[in-house]
Amino acid sequence: MKKVVKFGGSSLASAKQFQKVGDIIRSDETRCYVVPSAPGKRYENDEKVTDLLYQCYEAASEGKGYKTILEKIKDRYEEIIKGLSLTLSLKKEFDIIEENFLHKIGRDYAASRGEYLNGILMAEYLGFAFIDAADVIRFDEAGNFLADRSDQMLRERLKQTEKAVIPGFYGSSENGSIQTFSRGGSDVTGSVVARAIHADMYENWTDVSGVLVADPRIIKNPEVIETITYRELRELAYMGASVLHEDAIFPVRKEGIPINIRNTNQPEDKGTLIVESTCKKPRYTITGIAGKKGFCSINIEKAMMNAEVGFGRKVLEVFENCGISFEHMPSGIDTMTVFVHQSEFEAFEQSVIAGIHRAVEPDFVEMESDLALIAVVGRGMKATRGTAGRIFSALAHSRVNVKMIDQGSSELNIIIGVKNGDFETAIKAIYDIFIATEV
Repeated sequence: MKKVVKFGGSSLASAKQFQKVGDIIRSDETRCYVVPSAPGKRYENDEKVTDLLYQCYEAASEGKGYKTILEKIKDRYEEIIKGLSLTLSLKKEFDIIEENFLHKIGRDYAASRGEYLNGILMAEYLGFAFIDAADVIRFDEAGNFLADRSDQMLRERLKQTEKAVIPGFYGSSENGSIQTFSRGGSDVTGSVVARAIHADMYENWTDVSGVLVADPRIIKNPEVIETITYRELRELAYMGASVLHEDAIFPVRKEGIPINIRNTNQPEDKGTLIVESTCKKPRYTITGIAGKKGFCSINIEKAMMNAEVGFGRKVLEVFENCGISFEHMPSGIDTMTVFVHQSEFEAFEQSVIAGIHRAVEPDFVEMESDLALIAVVGRGMKATRGTAGRIFSALAHSRVNVKMIDQGSSELNIIIGVKNGDFETAIKAIYDIFIATEV
């Protein structure tokens, strides 16, 4: 059995955090490949090393004073080295970094050095081999990740290495220039490594004990989701839930490798298991709740609309011509409503209305602004009667007026539209009826 373990910046912010990580890795001999992030914040008003590297690079490349910032970065690593009682010296690496900064080598290079240095440090601490991600993760000249090429290079290299540290977040193009992932960062690297070695598990260690049922800024101490499918996770992430980016999920999903989200500070917690599919019965009827504010709706009415071939296509073409994507499109016999991001729509609203009139000659067009969309997601809803009724009942009891409800044919999610001002109240009401009352 082989596991890939990725640790976020908060998990590696100090020597104390490094020790926790070392204990976690050593407690399970199947944790063979480690993907570290750059050191994050040690306390609330602290700075991340990556942010300091950006500042240092900007100052050096513009001919301004950069030495103070560079010393601050050196101190962060020296503090960890001393705290772990290592004899490691990073002087040579910092000399190269300083020279490259002065030669304006690029922002991607600057951003990647936090992971690079932490990778060297982690390998020394664990006694693992260090593999520079620039040697095994490939991008093309335009900065696009080359998944198959990287997979091949990683497989060849890791075949010869039983235990290794591969820094996250970056790779290189064929000409050797450093490139970073635009989204997902170190999570993507961990996923790519897991795919390459056909890992049995990809553990993603962070500062929370898994994926939460709802936003903790709205719900106090929300429950942790024990098991979630990739499809459920995609629905929640799409509606704003703070979970792994899709780019970080795709490589392991393709291989059927489960992801386990764990908490470095509470390693005894099981966390959340993300899987392709499962026959495990969910603990609650719903898996999670997520949502976003800032939408508006355009309601189009026309008698006998349903008998007019191509009506929907003509309407959506108007939005497309203005470069506006739609979020949801519930419809009735004589009505069709299009939900869009208000910030994208406002500049084109009159053009869109005029375009709709020309395209389909509606009887009436009405708009409503300041709306929020909430996704209630769960594989358990399909086997449970009255889920939509319970949602309506909970919202009515909390005096929330429902502007729209849309359920997909998969019965995996229900989308609810409410006013921005009712957003938090609606989420609390749904959480209470499905989670608090079922605990």
